[in-house]
Order: sequence, then C-alpha cells, then structure tokens
Amino acid sequence: MRVLLVEDDPSLASGIRLALKSEHYTVDVLGDGRSALATLNDGEPFDVVILDLGLPKLDGMSLLKQLRGRDNPVPVLVLTARDGIEDRINGLDAGADDYLIKPFEVAELKARLRALLRRSHGQVNSAIEVHGIRLDAAEHQVSYQGEPVNLSRREFTLLQEFLSHPGRVFTRDTLASVIYGWDEDVESNAIEVHVHHLRRKLFPGLIRTVRGIGYVLDKPSDSASGSTS
Repeated sequence: MRVLLVEDDPSLASGIRLALKSEHYTVDVLGDGRSALATLNDGEPFDVVILDLGLPKLDGMSLLKQLRGRDNPVPVLVLTARDGIEDRINGLDAGADDYLIKPFEVAELKARLRALLRRSHGQVNSAIEVHGIRLDAAEHQVSYQGEPVNLSRREFTLLQEFLSHPGRVFTRDTLASVIYGWDEDVESNAIEVHVHHLRRKLFPGLIRTVRGIGYVLDKPSDSASGSTS
C-alpha cells in the first residue's frame, strides 16, 4: 500500500517512514502543504494520507478542506500535537477519516492505518481472500490453499494491491509507483520480474497480462479472456 506522509519534522518523518516500510508500506514524504496538495491534485495514486496540521506554505486544515472540496476521497489520517476537542472536531468535520495525537505509539498508528485501509476497501478484517490466496495485512502472512507462501516486501505489496482491486487493470507505471518510493531506482523490467515471481510462487494464471497496457488479477467470477502470458 502506498502512503503519502505530509510532515515538516524531518526526524519524525524519517522515523515514521522506516517504521511503515518494515510493514510493507511504500511511503513518500513531503514537508509542506502546498506541494502535497499539488501532488494529490495531479492524481498521484495513494491509498492513504498521513497529514500533519502545522505545515508551512499551506496548513494541513486548509489542505484537507481543499482536497475534500475537489471530492478527492483518499483516506486521511490527521497526525498532530493539537489535542483540544475543538481541534479534533474541526479536523473530522473538514474531512479527516481519523485523528491521532502526538506523541503516539507506532503500533497504534499502524493499527489505525490498517483500519482506514479496510474501510476504504469495504473489508471487515485485515485478511483478503481471493482465488484461494489469503493475505493477512496485520500478520504479514500469505497462504495459498492453506499452505504458507514466502514473499519479499515488494512482492507482498504488489500482491496486496492486486487482491484489493480484482478486475482492475494496472499500468506498469502505476504498479511501480505502488511498490517503489520517489527516491528509489526502478529497473526497466522490475514489474515484469515481480509479476513472474508471484506467478511462480502462487500459480501461473494468477495475474493476466493485458497487452500494451499492464496487468490484471481477474475477479473470481471472471473468465480469463484475452491475451495472456
């Protein structure tokens, strides 16, 4: 899952990024509200935004209001030192999906992110089951037909994206943005390699190639039609 962290404290941002990266999140960081709003308005695909309120150039509350004013539905977790009840009410009324007060426990941040992602995907628990594959985001475990499957961090993230959106055709660029941050180099054939590994570790027909576009994991009721590889 891809997270946009908007936080102007470099030390805190670095700590959160490292903590979430170990949990299979891809985390991109911005330090001011204006850059974050421009990035989100440009249609960058993020699964959730972690938003500080005390930001330079454009404060977090204004960013949130403008984001919702454009009907952008991306889940937003407000992360702030403002602990007054009025602050929390204003944040939630402005469109925040959750509110976490600094200082906080990293374990709670992770749990709140999992809850936000479940709600945004219409899930009631942390596990996804499609085509005999079970992926548990909370436990970081994958199994196929009851047998455990060992995946790398990026393979896990890629599989989670496919399982969360069966039937959606992903371009290679979109998939690259999901599993690689802005500061990471991406080999030209990286997505093909990861997809090959998932097919090998699970089953060959898991992910269908849509020629000239990208890849799709078919819905359970769909028949795999069209060109495959």
